Amino acid sequence: MIKGTGKQTIRTSGKLFKLFLGLSLIASLFFGCTQDADNGKTRIHFVTWKANVPEAWDEIFRLFKEEHPGIEVITETGPHSSTAFHDLLTQKLKNRSTDVDVFLMDVIWRKDLLDRYRLPPPRTWDQMVVQAELITEEEKRLHNADFHGFSGQFKQYEGLVCNMMEYILSNGGHILNADTGKSGLAEKEAIDAVRFVRDNVIAKIAPRGVLTYQEPESLDLFVQGKAVFHRNWPYAWGVSNNPERSRIAGKVGIAKLPLFEGNQSYSTLGGWHAGISSYSKNKDAAWTFIQFLTSEKIQKVIALKAGKAPTRTSLYNDADILKSYPHFKDMKDVFLTAYPRPRTALYPAVSNVLQRYFSRAISSPDLNLEEEANKASREIEQILSLEKQAG
Repeated sequence: MIKGTGKQTIRTSGKLFKLFLGLSLIASLFFGCTQDADNGKTRIHFVTWKANVPEAWDEIFRLFKEEHPGIEVITETGPHSSTAFHDLLTQKLKNRSTDVDVFLMDVIWRKDLLDRYRLPPPRTWDQMVVQAELITEEEKRLHNADFHGFSGQFKQYEGLVCNMMEYILSNGGHILNADTGKSGLAEKEAIDAVRFVRDNVIAKIAPRGVLTYQEPESLDLFVQGKAVFHRNWPYAWGVSNNPERSRIAGKVGIAKLPLFEGNQSYSTLGGWHAGISSYSKNKDAAWTFIQFLTSEKIQKVIALKAGKAPTRTSLYNDADILKSYPHFKDMKDVFLTAYPRPRTALYPAVSNVLQRYFSRAISSPDLNLEEEANKASREIEQILSLEKQAG
């Protein structure tokens, strides 16, 4: 999520909470909102990132055009990475550009394998590693040399923060203590969770390339039938079960993320929001577009076509949605109780520290985690002290 001034925000396109997957919109050149001299339409430029399911947005734009023929929405494609997208958009807003109107801000088994080896869905992270190693060894011995135990998002970007936060929280740790405002990275629970990822997930059951994976790369490995377990956003369910895009369609199950013994499962709160630039030349048209995006009708389109969890709670009982995505019924509590990232107006700076720390921590086998965690904690607390001074 982009923090700072120069915009209004409203949630849109669903709370995209992380689920657990076991094996098997678009940035603009930022032209301003203008009245087209030729056709008399009001133009607004919608700055978003590359869509995972572009056909859903095609439908949204078609419906908006039908309902609001006097407003023309211009869209163009930008970075898929939320971190890169944030940097691009922040620069425009920092410059008070009038060239942008509306912008976006910022788990499943391969069920057949668990059945084949008579294994239940893993309840703990340790169980997941054991099962992944067992299945991987047998599958490689029988017929599949290019096969791995786990696929996730571990590149140095915002997705890495989301992944790592789930391990830390499910071990009883935290990144930032909401009561004290202190970083929890250097506490034992957090360090043990990071060490587990480095020594068990990265070193044992994931391909080495996972350190460069964002959502598309991690999902691609999964839908090719080359990973036992996969963690991603809810949209991955639809892709995984699409026979035109997946070799494992119909063989996929879904469950909550595992936990560490004695603790509970956590999923990171994600999702994109829509904002109106304070420097837009036509805020009324921009607001009309945002109201359209957040309506129950369009949230249903996004849920059905993109597999994303809707923000409208009434849609969790919608017969059409449950027919296509029956797991939404069982996962509703997960969607509605997902854990947010640290709440601070300086979150981009905090995230930068977290990304660098987590990336070094899980990719360097000999790194002194206690030392690095303490260093990262000090950096975060220095950043937060600036916020207190400004307040």
